[in-house]
Amino acid sequence: MKGNDTNTYERSQCELADGVLKQAAQDLRRFYGAVSAIERELYLDAYRWVMSDDSSWPFSFLRVCESLNLVLEDVRQDLIDQQSLGALSRWSRRCAQGVKRVQALLRKVPRNRQKLKRAEGVSLKLHLPLT
Repeated sequence: MKGNDTNTYERSQCELADGVLKQAAQDLRRFYGAVSAIERELYLDAYRWVMSDDSSWPFSFLRVCESLNLVLEDVRQDLIDQQSLGALSRWSRRCAQGVKRVQALLRKVPRNRQKLKRAEGVSLKLHLPLT
């Protein structure tokens, strides 16, 4: 394999591992407290996968966390904690995270506005007609 092929292969494996982890998280949330047999089975599959310490197959929970450089116990705990949150709690958590991001961006605005005013002042001075 060429170097470029190796990078593509590793990137593809990481993307697949990330997708497997996201699907498990979604199944844990979506089918928590499910009533139908099929949905309960989907939940139990995801739960067993997350709780398993088996590393014998390439996309086991242990290997997925390892390939994504994630701390196994932190991810496991986060997934288990999030499954019991209701939709409202999940959305409020997401909104709080979004507010923090917006606040961080807004903190930068005054500094950028001052720089912009200084830059506009310089350009205005350069374009004044001589009388």
